[in-house]
Amino acid sequence: MLAKSKIIGKYYAELAGLVVFLFYLLTLAPSVIQIDSGELAAVQATLGIAHPTGYPIFTILGYMFLKIPLPFTKIYLANLFASIWCAAGIIFFIKSIKLILSNSNFNRLEVLKRKKKKENKNDKNINNIVIIISLISGLFLAFSKTYWFQSTSVEVYSLQIFLFNLIIYLTLKSFYKSENNLYGWIGAGIAIAFGFANHMTTLLVLPFPGILFLIKEKNNGLKKFGVTLIISVVILSLLYLYLPVRASNNPELNWGNPINFENFWRHFTGKQYQVWLFSSFDSAKKQLSYYIQNLPDEFAYVGLVLIFLGLYEFFLSNKKLFYVYLITFLFALLYTINYDIVDIDSYFLLTYIILISIAAYGIKFIFEKLNNINYSIVISVVFIIILFVKNYSKVNQSDVYTFEDYTRSILNSVGKNSIILTYQWDYFVSPSYYFQYVENERKDVVVIDKELLRRSWYYNQIERNNPDVLKNLKSDINNFLLALKPFERSESYDSQLLEKYYQRILTGLISQNIDRRDFYIGLELIQNEMQRGEFKLPDGYQVIPHLFLFKVVKGNEYVPAPLPEFKIRFPENRNKYINFIENIVGTMLTLRAMYEIQYGKYELAKIYLSKIRNELKNFEIPSNILKLIENK
Repeated sequence: MLAKSKIIGKYYAELAGLVVFLFYLLTLAPSVIQIDSGELAAVQATLGIAHPTGYPIFTILGYMFLKIPLPFTKIYLANLFASIWCAAGIIFFIKSIKLILSNSNFNRLEVLKRKKKKENKNDKNINNIVIIISLISGLFLAFSKTYWFQSTSVEVYSLQIFLFNLIIYLTLKSFYKSENNLYGWIGAGIAIAFGFANHMTTLLVLPFPGILFLIKEKNNGLKKFGVTLIISVVILSLLYLYLPVRASNNPELNWGNPINFENFWRHFTGKQYQVWLFSSFDSAKKQLSYYIQNLPDEFAYVGLVLIFLGLYEFFLSNKKLFYVYLITFLFALLYTINYDIVDIDSYFLLTYIILISIAAYGIKFIFEKLNNINYSIVISVVFIIILFVKNYSKVNQSDVYTFEDYTRSILNSVGKNSIILTYQWDYFVSPSYYFQYVENERKDVVVIDKELLRRSWYYNQIERNNPDVLKNLKSDINNFLLALKPFERSESYDSQLLEKYYQRILTGLISQNIDRRDFYIGLELIQNEMQRGEFKLPDGYQVIPHLFLFKVVKGNEYVPAPLPEFKIRFPENRNKYINFIENIVGTMLTLRAMYEIQYGKYELAKIYLSKIRNELKNFEIPSNILKLIENK
């Protein structure tokens, strides 16, 4: 039994965390992946400022970790750090389950019905069972889909779920401590401060320490609360000072430029994202429906069985704590479903942690009903294997090089000192931050996010990194920023005036740079803004397909493009982001083939179409294009 081994008995949670970490290495992404991965890795590596709310502790800790002289790329180290946080979170989750089970009713276990002279042995048996159940619960959380996925690449949520688990553990430890526990509550308060210094979803966990503090300290808690609050606020304030201090040094990546209080407050509160919060009842209904439908997939169905059993067992064994967990769950769920974003899964992580805490009591129920430790362990292990196997292919990022290949291929397809105007943030712009500012690849190429041009701070970042790009647009930019100021302050503003100057800047970027730099535009602008008349080229210019992008050219003469000699690796585990890249590459190659046909260059057209056939297996070439080629 576990009690016979002092090392295992004492460090069972840490050993489990190590095992989980080793499994996480199997699914770790070797490079950048979708959405914010590239930006966040670049911010950590360069000590920059990330998108709101800035994530100072995430940035600082990541910067220090990336300074460790290990023989890996910076992006791999950043991804590795995420897996460490997730595994460490499992350690504190296991410790939390051990605490609540140790303070729960185990009367139905047959082992307690033995004679009093064996009480010490009974205590050891109960302790061993509690440890086993805690370990099983930890593995269930570790290999649940969304939690596991956070371990595969750099993201703020990996640190956040560690902090969620740390806050819950320190709160429980303080709650169950019999003697004066001021320092325990201070520790929990500091963990909460760290949480808010990482991500504002820390708000979701506040009912848990709040209610347990009131229950425990109902008679003499005012002083403890005051001391804890003051220390926590001071620490939180010091951590967020990173933003204005670092902004004053004007780093390469300086989202929000929080150099003054107005910019800082806008960045700290995530003002630009607040429009998606509590937007409508229909939005909340949609997110709730998604949450419910996703639950079976999250826990491979077997987890739901344990959760349902756990609800019954938790209520019977520990009513007071059951209600605390339930209230925290409902608060977190109801708040999160009112956030109208597409990639909502990460915001549900706290609810998943709570559900697996409830599932721990489902495992307890099985142990008590079977009254046989070996059979109970076998059943639990089978459940974990089912969960692991079902979720492995869904979270595995170990062969994902698609975003790296796509980004490098685009950067290498354009001429020296070119400008690229796009808003493919999730696929190209964010990864380009990493390769340009960390790996120093093609820093001569200016990548401009068309949507970020709507934000005042972005002009400062462009000016800092590529000052000559904007030098002939000062008048329009100043007029735009003046019209933008009341919008960013939530005051009355002139939308038509704002759009007028915005459009002039877009067009001016081309007209004022085209003589000195090649200019390229993303397919999405052509299909959307240009078709709707929201974006116009300077007079006398047109766009032609140029491998991955459209090149802005003057006149109607034939313009050559690079041959499709690039290599983009597509993984077996597909998602909508991978599919988007395949579709956009296939579309651009098809358009280039059509361009070649237009000028009678059928052999070149065949080369582009052959690339699609050989490497873009899921992209279907239009039949009319194939017929034109077949006839030649």
